[in-house]
Amino acid sequence: MTQADISRISSVRLSPDRTTVSQQLGLLDGLAGTWEGRGFNLIARPDKQGGSPLFLELNQTREILKIDPIASPIPNRGFAQDDIVLFGLTYLQKITDSVTGGALHIEPGIWVTQPATTAPSETPPPGAQIVARMGNIPHGNSLLAQGLAIPVSSLTNGTFDIKPVNTAPFKVDDPMPVGGTQGGFPPYDLSNTTPAAVNFRTPAGDTPSVPLPSEIDGVPMQKVINDPTRLLQAAIAKQFIEKMVVLDIATTASLNVTTGPVPVALGAGGIENMPFLVTNADAALVFATFWLETIRDKTGNFLQLQYVQTVELNFPILGTTTNLSWPHVSVATLRKTFG
Repeated sequence: MTQADISRISSVRLSPDRTTVSQQLGLLDGLAGTWEGRGFNLIARPDKQGGSPLFLELNQTREILKIDPIASPIPNRGFAQDDIVLFGLTYLQKITDSVTGGALHIEPGIWVTQPATTAPSETPPPGAQIVARMGNIPHGNSLLAQGLAIPVSSLTNGTFDIKPVNTAPFKVDDPMPVGGTQGGFPPYDLSNTTPAAVNFRTPAGDTPSVPLPSEIDGVPMQKVINDPTRLLQAAIAKQFIEKMVVLDIATTASLNVTTGPVPVALGAGGIENMPFLVTNADAALVFATFWLETIRDKTGNFLQLQYVQTVELNFPILGTTTNLSWPHVSVATLRKTFG
């Protein structure tokens, strides 16, 4: 079934053959499969028990991401306009600390692609698709982030630049720093070896203690903390990317940064948090970019998935009323496996 086939959506939805399902998924079809790889996670969290303004958690990660096509169409019933049909995939993301083996994150969710609509008026650029990701996190959060899937066929020397991401905290409602700087808090500065820094930083603060590496994949640890996307650049530095699809999504239509508003094409959605999180560490915003890459090597090619995601967590400094937004940044480079 394609959008042009719809006159009245049947209440019985049967699954077509796999080739048809792939065609219906369009630019999202390449996501289907099992992905495995490594990444990095940075999150500042309140430390009421320790009496510190924050606890900076730094994790080298191991990730398994399993994505399965939804074989049947997903009808959205129209009122202001005719019915539309979505197509999508379910996913299950599991992330562990690659050093300790400890659990860090589990997230079931769905990716969907949506046709152009008139009510509301949403039309992707030529060749692109409207996409959305829905996810549920066991802390008590649910998110929907919308945006675009954009095909890229021509790359300079088979590579591309990834924009820096900001990890530095900033006042709620202030513009977000562009990225690559420190936030002025001791745990973010590795040259600071005072108890105010090292006692509130992991993995050095793990029990039992785990040494903090001096570098990851040749990138000095301080640069990783300032901008974790340096790890993504290191991963593709010696690769030739034949083509790729970029998935750019956000729970908002525009990001407020120090250089001015940055629109997210067709960005929309939001986050819902359980009351405990709203009071203690409110997840206010999510934005992410995924790169679905076809890598050419001597034996042919393989598929690689890279991403950077930022979640803004809002909570005040202990003992003050200064409410800050603390970026929780995750990056990973995954490859499709036979799983």
